[in-house]
Amino acid sequence: MATTPTDNLNPWLELRRLTPARIALGRTGTSMPTGAQLDFQFAHAQARDAVHLPFDHAGLSSQLAERGQQTLLLHSAAIDRHSYLQRPDLGRKLNDDSAQQLRDYALAHPGGIDVAIVVADGLSALAVHRHTLPFLARMQEQTATEGWSLSPVILVEQGRVAVADEIGELLGAKMVVMLIGERPGLSSPDSLGLYFTYAPKIGLTDAYRNCISNVRLEGLSYGMAAHRLAYLMREACRRQLSGVNLKDEAQVQTIESEAPSENFLLKGE
Repeated sequence: MATTPTDNLNPWLELRRLTPARIALGRTGTSMPTGAQLDFQFAHAQARDAVHLPFDHAGLSSQLAERGQQTLLLHSAAIDRHSYLQRPDLGRKLNDDSAQQLRDYALAHPGGIDVAIVVADGLSALAVHRHTLPFLARMQEQTATEGWSLSPVILVEQGRVAVADEIGELLGAKMVVMLIGERPGLSSPDSLGLYFTYAPKIGLTDAYRNCISNVRLEGLSYGMAAHRLAYLMREACRRQLSGVNLKDEAQVQTIESEAPSENFLLKGE
């Protein structure tokens, strides 16, 4: 029986157009085609490069200064990238000089602040370089509406999420927001994570934080991330808590309707 061109079409190809996931790669015998193998190796190299890319804090500080934003540069107790990757605990606290620098700043600016903003390289400085400025612009629109006072943008080299709690405590901040590069994936070497904590202090576990992940052009938009974060911050101030007891129930305006869409996880409750 004669075959037509449509008989040989791979139905997976339609799905491949909808996702960056590695599907419908094809095969050559029992192996992947050369092109698919090379694409995988390239993605793996991008992820490795993102982990080891140095944090361009000077460039980021200069860009923030052009927008009229003050910055403070701090360093974790991890002295270099090797220490940071081998000793996660060192990335969760400031070194002595940075801790003293914050104490001096707090003494010079008594009264505390509402929101401490922390930016750390994490596991992808690439994400921080690409997304910090546009996200902060959206976030600050929300904080201005609420009238919250903000700290300078605090840049932390070799920092992990928990270092923000120490920073918030030293500054006497009511809340702290951490922007950090997430662990790179094979399709997302530049994913930015947001971590929010109410009443930050040293020793808090992840159960006291809220996370908004995958902030990037191909993932969660800056506007949507800022909207969700503002909701969490308002609710945290009202309920005086954050973390597992504070759920993201933010309503989102849809294109199809003027009414906010429902959170499907809460539907029927």
